[in-house]
Amino acid sequence: VQLVESGGGLVQPGGSLRLSCAASGFTFSRYRMSWYRQAPGKERELVAGISNGGGFTNYSDSVKGRFTISRDNAKNTVFLQMNSLKLEDTAVYYCYAAGSWNYWGQGTQVTVSS
Repeated sequence: VQLVESGGGLVQPGGSLRLSCAASGFTFSRYRMSWYRQAPGKERELVAGISNGGGFTNYSDSVKGRFTISRDNAKNTVFLQMNSLKLEDTAVYYCYAAGSWNYWGQGTQVTVSS
Protein backbone atom coordinates (compact mmCIF):
# COMPACT_ATOMS: atom_id res chain seq x y z
CA VAL A 1 0.00 0.00 0.00
CA GLN A 2 1.29 3.44 -0.92
CA LEU A 3 0.02 7.00 -0.71
CA VAL A 4 2.46 9.35 -2.40
CA GLU A 5 1.88 13.08 -2.06
CA SER A 6 3.36 15.64 -4.43
CA GLY A 7 2.92 19.27 -5.36
CA GLY A 8 4.17 20.95 -2.22
CA GLY A 9 6.66 23.80 -2.26
CA LEU A 10 7.32 27.42 -1.45
CA VAL A 11 4.71 30.00 -2.41
CA GLN A 12 4.04 33.62 -1.59
CA PRO A 13 0.97 34.69 0.37
CA GLY A 14 -2.02 34.86 -1.93
CA GLY A 15 -0.58 32.22 -4.23
CA SER A 16 -1.85 28.78 -5.16
CA LEU A 17 -0.67 25.20 -5.06
CA ARG A 18 -2.23 21.93 -6.11
CA LEU A 19 -1.38 18.84 -4.09
CA SER A 20 -1.80 15.33 -5.45
CA CYS A 21 -1.89 12.00 -3.68
CA ALA A 22 -1.43 8.90 -5.80
CA ALA A 23 -2.72 5.70 -4.20
CA SER A 24 -1.82 2.10 -4.90
CA GLY A 25 -2.20 -1.29 -3.30
CA PHE A 26 -5.84 -1.00 -2.25
CA THR A 27 -9.25 -0.40 -3.80
CA PHE A 28 -9.13 3.37 -3.91
CA SER A 29 -12.79 3.88 -4.85
CA ARG A 30 -13.93 2.20 -1.64
CA TYR A 31 -12.05 4.57 0.61
CA ARG A 32 -12.92 7.98 1.96
CA MET A 33 -9.93 10.28 1.39
CA SER A 34 -8.79 13.22 3.44
CA TRP A 35 -6.03 15.76 3.67
CA TYR A 36 -4.51 16.62 7.04
CA ARG A 37 -1.78 19.03 7.93
CA GLN A 38 0.65 19.51 10.77
CA ALA A 39 2.46 22.73 11.50
CA PRO A 40 5.58 22.85 13.70
CA GLY A 41 4.64 22.52 17.34
CA LYS A 42 0.99 21.83 16.57
CA GLU A 43 -1.20 18.77 16.37
CA ARG A 44 -2.17 17.23 13.08
CA GLU A 45 -5.52 18.63 11.93
CA LEU A 46 -8.09 17.72 9.32
CA VAL A 47 -8.11 20.05 6.34
CA ALA A 48 -10.61 18.46 3.96
CA GLY A 49 -12.33 15.15 3.25
CA ILE A 50 -14.15 13.57 0.34
CA SER A 51 -16.44 10.56 0.18
CA ASN A 52 -15.47 7.47 -1.79
CA GLY A 53 -17.62 8.49 -4.75
CA GLY A 54 -16.69 12.14 -4.55
CA GLY A 55 -20.21 13.37 -3.92
CA PHE A 56 -19.64 14.67 -0.41
CA THR A 57 -16.89 16.94 0.83
CA ASN A 58 -16.10 18.71 4.06
CA TYR A 59 -13.60 21.37 5.05
CA SER A 60 -12.17 22.91 8.16
CA ASP A 61 -13.39 26.43 8.81
CA SER A 62 -9.87 27.76 8.31
CA VAL A 63 -9.72 26.67 4.66
CA LYS A 64 -13.37 26.78 3.59
CA GLY A 65 -13.77 28.84 0.45
CA ARG A 66 -10.06 28.71 -0.37
CA PHE A 67 -9.28 24.99 -0.72
CA THR A 68 -11.01 22.39 -2.87
CA ILE A 69 -10.67 18.64 -2.51
CA SER A 70 -11.41 16.36 -5.46
CA ARG A 71 -10.64 12.85 -6.61
CA ASP A 72 -10.24 10.85 -9.77
CA ASN A 73 -11.11 7.23 -9.05
CA ALA A 74 -9.99 6.16 -12.50
CA LYS A 75 -6.49 7.42 -11.68
CA ASN A 76 -6.51 6.51 -7.97
CA THR A 77 -5.64 10.08 -7.11
CA VAL A 78 -6.96 12.70 -4.73
CA PHE A 79 -6.20 16.40 -5.11
CA LEU A 80 -6.18 19.48 -2.94
CA GLN A 81 -6.37 22.79 -4.78
CA MET A 82 -5.18 25.53 -2.45
CA ASN A 83 -5.86 29.14 -3.36
CA SER A 84 -5.34 32.42 -1.52
CA LEU A 85 -2.68 30.81 0.63
CA LYS A 86 -1.85 32.41 3.94
CA LEU A 87 1.23 32.29 6.16
CA GLU A 88 -0.68 30.09 8.58
CA ASP A 89 -1.22 27.44 5.90
CA THR A 90 2.46 26.51 6.24
CA ALA A 91 2.61 22.85 7.29
CA VAL A 92 3.34 19.34 6.18
CA TYR A 93 0.27 18.07 4.33
CA TYR A 94 -0.67 14.41 4.59
CA CYS A 95 -2.99 12.25 2.56
CA TYR A 96 -5.17 9.81 4.54
CA ALA A 97 -7.28 6.89 3.37
CA ALA A 98 -10.05 5.56 5.61
CA GLY A 99 -11.83 2.30 4.96
CA SER A 100 -11.37 -1.33 5.87
CA TRP A 101 -7.88 -0.24 6.86
CA ASN A 102 -6.45 3.22 7.34
CA TYR A 103 -3.36 4.54 5.58
CA TRP A 104 -1.19 7.65 5.75
CA GLY A 105 1.08 9.17 3.16
CA GLN A 106 4.56 10.44 3.97
CA GLY A 107 3.61 14.10 3.67
CA THR A 108 4.60 17.03 1.50
CA GLN A 109 5.86 20.37 2.78
CA VAL A 110 3.93 23.53 1.98
CA THR A 111 5.63 26.79 2.94
CA VAL A 112 3.89 30.11 2.52
CA SER A 113 6.34 32.95 2.89
CA SER A 114 7.11 36.33 1.41
